[in-house]
Amino acid sequence: MLALMAPNIGFAKEWNFDVYLDKTRIGEHTFKLNDANELISQAKFNVKVLFINAYQYTHKAVETWQGGCLSSLESSTLENDIASSVKGKSIDGEFVVDDGKAKQRLPACPMTFAYWNQKILEQTKLLNPQNAEWLDTRVKKLGNEMLLVNGKKTETTRYKLDASMDGKQKLNIDLWYDSSSHEWVGLKSITPEGYTINYKLK
Repeated sequence: MLALMAPNIGFAKEWNFDVYLDKTRIGEHTFKLNDANELISQAKFNVKVLFINAYQYTHKAVETWQGGCLSSLESSTLENDIASSVKGKSIDGEFVVDDGKAKQRLPACPMTFAYWNQKILEQTKLLNPQNAEWLDTRVKKLGNEMLLVNGKKTETTRYKLDASMDGKQKLNIDLWYDSSSHEWVGLKSITPEGYTINYKLK
């Protein structure tokens, strides 16, 4: 079943999420997969404290997929006026990633945090497209639960995804997939500061 969910699906799809910090909407994150298996991810967040912009984040990543493998990546991020970029490409049986400071040579068939593709749940390593970190990942199935999706109670399957580097936790993410269609329908992440980030489908 999971093999059927690889990115070579042959038709365009979109996932559009409102993003909340605790109960406050801070922005949106969209994912668009076109017929050429090119995934465009765009996020824009703005956190205000007493009407002052306390945190601003803009991110765009363009990923090209072939045969269920990442073949190219180009991302740019602006986080509180600090700009960064990552580029990656399959070259001679490896995936070479450059963040402007150093190059990494990864295995030939890496995956990013492509939440829309349940194959990530089988991986023990995932590439963070924002900062080029090649992270150790562990996934645990938490079981079925009802989730409110577009105002409708939907039976979903929930997973816990933990990502770390050199033994230090980097990401703590819960993912929800529709139990019938296997579509990605929700995400929750706990920030290092203890805040909760929620993705809700529009």
